[in-house]
Amino acid sequence: MPITYPAGPPVISGDLQTISRYLGTPSVVAKRVNEIAKQRFISDRILMGRTDVNGGSVIIEQDDPMFTTREPEAISPGGEYPLANVNNGTAVAVKVVKWGQDVPITDEQIKRSNFSPVERAQQTLVNTLVRTVDSLSLSLVASVVTQTQPVSNGQWSSSTKILLDLMLAKAKIRKLNKGYDPDLLVVDDDTWAYLAADPNLALQRAREDTTNPVYSGEFFTLAGLTILPTPNLPAPGVWVIDSNALGGIADEKLGEGYTGDVVETKSIRDDDNDQWRIRARRVCVPYVNAPDAAIKITGATAAG
Repeated sequence: MPITYPAGPPVISGDLQTISRYLGTPSVVAKRVNEIAKQRFISDRILMGRTDVNGGSVIIEQDDPMFTTREPEAISPGGEYPLANVNNGTAVAVKVVKWGQDVPITDEQIKRSNFSPVERAQQTLVNTLVRTVDSLSLSLVASVVTQTQPVSNGQWSSSTKILLDLMLAKAKIRKLNKGYDPDLLVVDDDTWAYLAADPNLALQRAREDTTNPVYSGEFFTLAGLTILPTPNLPAPGVWVIDSNALGGIADEKLGEGYTGDVVETKSIRDDDNDQWRIRARRVCVPYVNAPDAAIKITGATAAG
């Protein structure tokens, strides 16, 4: 029997009874939905902090100075250490919101198209939930981050020193001396394409490398920053971010028959209408602890 390598994606097919058994197994549906979701959410990558919620809201601290209330002192042998307090940020209460929806799958669709309508329903639910939560998170980041670094020449173009602009943005964050270490570059899709094809950057890449965007069509890192392109920014732009310090997402698990990690799901049999309903939801709120752990590079959108 011939073996194909690499193996293709898993395919689930079968009769109405087999697919109904899949839909009637909540853990299996949740696993598949979350496999899709973890490949799509950018907000979880940008805001790495995690807070479990009980009671519908959570208290966070913003603008923590990250320094003690006094400077260290020279201590003589056997001398007493001075006592210093830790500055606290501003306490803010944020309330979670339940985002979700149902998608129906009729018995006729399953009978005539096998597993295809089920997979399409799962993909569509994830796509819509990702667009909602990512847009919310990215809009929050855009509204609270005030640090900026201008590009060297109006807009990024073949005459602009893109690498220098990124390094200066990283340096501006590091010079705050709060231990920040930027690791992400968040851009809109057009700017990502422009970066990948920039001729000056191409000259600085390793030659004869099959990971080069010319061969792979992919472009993952630049100046030590993992590049995350997204269509869900509120406006085209470029953001340098320390994902470990910027903020996080507070998720609340309400239970009651729902399963799943990032996205909670439930499959519901509707015998009155000869159909299944797949439900996906996320009860969450994004938050920003340290707005100065990110910086926007102004004027750095794609140039024609």
